Formats: sequence, C-alpha cells, structure tokens
Amino acid sequence: MSGSFEVAAATVRDALTDAGRGLVEREAMVELVALSAVAGEHLLVIGPPGTAKSEAVRRTARALGGSYFEYLLGRFTEPSEIFGPVDLRKLREGVVETETSGMLPEAEVAFLDEVFLGSTAILNTLLGLLNERTFRRGHTRKQVPLRICVGASNALPEDDALAAFSDRFLARIFVEPVPDSRLEELLTGGASLWQDAVPRVASLDALDVVAGVARGADLGPVRPHLAQALRTLRSAGIGLSDRRAVKVQRLVAAAAALAGRTTPGVADLWPLIYAVPTKEAQALARDVLRDVLAASENTALPAAALEASAGPLARAQRIAQAGQVLLETRPPDEDADALTAWRLKLEGVAREMDAGFAPEALPDALRALRGEVAAVLGDAASRAA
Repeated sequence: MSGSFEVAAATVRDALTDAGRGLVEREAMVELVALSAVAGEHLLVIGPPGTAKSEAVRRTARALGGSYFEYLLGRFTEPSEIFGPVDLRKLREGVVETETSGMLPEAEVAFLDEVFLGSTAILNTLLGLLNERTFRRGHTRKQVPLRICVGASNALPEDDALAAFSDRFLARIFVEPVPDSRLEELLTGGASLWQDAVPRVASLDALDVVAGVARGADLGPVRPHLAQALRTLRSAGIGLSDRRAVKVQRLVAAAAALAGRTTPGVADLWPLIYAVPTKEAQALARDVLRDVLAASENTALPAAALEASAGPLARAQRIAQAGQVLLETRPPDEDADALTAWRLKLEGVAREMDAGFAPEALPDALRALRGEVAAVLGDAASRAA
C-alpha cells in the first residue's frame, strides 16, 4: 500500500503542477480543487468576473481525470439544464424519471458558475446532491459519483435563505485581479495557455488511493492542536459551526496525504483558514493563528499553504519550486537575449531568498538552491569580467 500511495500522490502532484502552469495567482485555487476532491468536500470561489475562475477549474478537472460538468446558472435556468430532461418514454407510462446522461448527476467533477442564481428548485435538489451524494427528482433516486463541486460567485449571498446551501461548501477562496506588479507574468502565462502542450494527467484511481489514505489517517496527534486553534479563533470572535469544525479535519487529513504523509501534524493545519466563511474573517484568522501557521508546509500544495499561512516554511517551498524550475529551463548560450532575461529572473529568486531569510536561518529547501543559484550567477559574472 505504501508504494502505491507514494506513486499515486506523486502522480496527482505532477498533474497539479502542469494544471497550474500559466495561471498567475490562481495556483492556490488549482490546489484547493484537488485538496477538496481528496477530502470529499466542495469548494466555493468568490471573485469578480474575468479572474480565470473557470479556466482554473477546467484545467484542474482535466488534470484529475474523470467526467466533468460545467454550467453558468441564471435566474431562468431550468432544472433540466442541470440535471437532465424528463424521460418521455417513462412519462408515457405515468412515471416521472430524469434522463441524467451527460448531466450533473453523472459528473465526477463539477463547476457551477454564479451558483447562487439558481432557482429554489435547483438549489434544493443540489442540497441533497452535494451533501449526501444522492440525486432525487420525481421518481428518480440514485447515488452520484461526484467527488467535488466547485461553485463560483461574484460575492457571498446576503439572503439568509441561501445560508444553508452556501454552508455546503466547506472550503472557500477569495480571488482578486492579478496585481500590477505581475502583469508581465499574466500576459506571458495567458499566452502559454494557447499552446498545444500536453499536460500530465492523473487518474481518479490515483485520487482515490490518496483519498483512502486521508480517510484512514490518524488525526489523534494533531487533534489537540486543531482544537486549540479553534479556541483561538473563537476568542477572536471568529466562529465556525460545529459541522465546519468537524469537517475541517478532512481537509487537514487530505493536505497531509497529498504531501505524502499518513499522519497529519501541525504543518497540515493551514486548511483551517479556508474553512473560515468570509474574506475579512480569513484575514483575521491568519493574524491570530500566526504562530501556529508558521509551521505550515506542503510540497504538493505550496501555493495554497502559502496563501493560507504566509508561513516561512511554505514560502520557502514556493521559492524552492520556482527556482528549481528556472534552473532546469536555462536557454542555450547562443541565445544571448534569452540568457540575459533568465539570469535576471535568477537574480530575483536570490533577492527573494535573501530578503526573506537570514543566511543562518535558511530552510533546508532553500540551502541547496541558494548554492546553485550563486554558482550560476558567479560564473556569469566571471565570464563578463
């Protein structure tokens, strides 16, 4: 089992790396889709239009494999557009059954954009489908294969009537447009999405192996730390419902499993931030849990861990990953312009390491990288002299 688990976890990690490539500032969202899928929970993405929410979900769905369903809901969306039409042959016999082929009840990964615009009939049906993995409509009763549903909206709903439905999405991430300082990366990354590169793809079998390890994880050692973190949040006025507090353990176990660990530890507590319901409360939670989150680390989900915690270990992992990719993509010596641009990027990596970490406190993930980068830059300087 250990060998198959390690292979499955590595396969999922590789697929996520390819899925996130070119999606500037959406890497954390890609990783949270996978985290939620392993945990068997659902993800809510809140952000303005045009912020690559749909693209990030599509790419992650392709990376994970399995059947995919996507739909943009509106005020006048009919239930049949989501769940399938009534089976006319059965209707002639007086039985109201739904033909679900190719529709949401058959999907393993689903994305519902503007999810809160659905009608009462749609949302009530979705409640059972999301919570119990059961589709009920008319005479139709069936278990669904859904691993994860990602819902997206421009804002959280203010209508109390939508609160119960909204609460079915355990994990939440709030996205903003890419900042000015990263516009060049946005343009480059966006253009790369048009290319015909073939990304690595995992399989639902690999995902299920990792999910099985997460379900069987021993949460005993980390549970006291999680309970104390929840107490700290409560004392700061950040309340999680009992249901959310219990279910966040699934995210913690999934984070550990994706990182290759069978026993979650303090380094895996960072998903707690994403279970906090609002953007403002998440920011406050990061502040009051600063000491706990400083130990956050995840080689499989570095962007999500970093965004949740801003902890030094998570930041080091992200820098190490970016630096290693850069070292492996050195342009040929005869392409002087590309080589100059590549060295400038390496200098940026070196500056980020030096600004974030004192030499004596350099994490292991960065120590070797710092030496390689220094050697390359030193060699370039000696040649120029």
